[in-house]
Amino acid sequence: MKRSDQREANQLRTVKITPHILDYAEGSVMVEFGKTRVLCSASYEAKTPPWLSNTGAGWVTAEYGMLPRSTHTRMKREKTQSGGRTQEISRLIGRALRSCVDLRAMGEKQILIDCDVINADGGTRTAAVTGGFVALALALKKLNTLSEIKSIPLKHYVSAVSVGLQEQNGQKSPLLDLNYEEDSEIGTDMNFVMTDKNEFIEIQGTAEEGTFSRLQLMDMMTMAEIGCSQLFLEQEKWIGSFFPLKR
Repeated sequence: MKRSDQREANQLRTVKITPHILDYAEGSVMVEFGKTRVLCSASYEAKTPPWLSNTGAGWVTAEYGMLPRSTHTRMKREKTQSGGRTQEISRLIGRALRSCVDLRAMGEKQILIDCDVINADGGTRTAAVTGGFVALALALKKLNTLSEIKSIPLKHYVSAVSVGLQEQNGQKSPLLDLNYEEDSEIGTDMNFVMTDKNEFIEIQGTAEEGTFSRLQLMDMMTMAEIGCSQLFLEQEKWIGSFFPLKR
């Protein structure tokens, strides 16, 4: 099934990850899913949140935001501790990235991942998770080199991708990695966060003015596996020297 940008149904947009985009962050990347661009940085603090004091465990958290003109029309500049969608996505990114780190091996230290959307054309949260993981891994590598942590406490890769159901001639079929136009027109869309062990960390999905079947859900999950497996290879280009994929 051809799409507005001529991709096949199971084809990602062009994915590009550019590392070390910031001079001062412990880890940083610009991640691009087609026209969607997200700047991801990882910042280190030699302390944990107060509620983790004296536990011996570290913490990874995230903040997500969009620049005012990252969208088709200017949006109001987001303030710190924004609610609603922004907070939901920040928490999603944090949960996803904590899953890949042995927090106890980190010791009582914290890494904050900032994900700032520069240009939004659909899939900003999935791009943020995918790029945020690389920024986190680069930061952990640097901290290990500086002897701030004894090892690189990564457990697995993490990436995320969107899948939607497009209806044509009465049949619904999955589309991988939706752009803005597709996302605004499709009734059912889902976000999948996965590990390189082919396990799911989080699944978010809704149907608008319709439903989807168990079989269609399975089809979307299979499509997500295809997409995430390709994203892991893109991530490995930049962190494989110290944390290669297990084959």
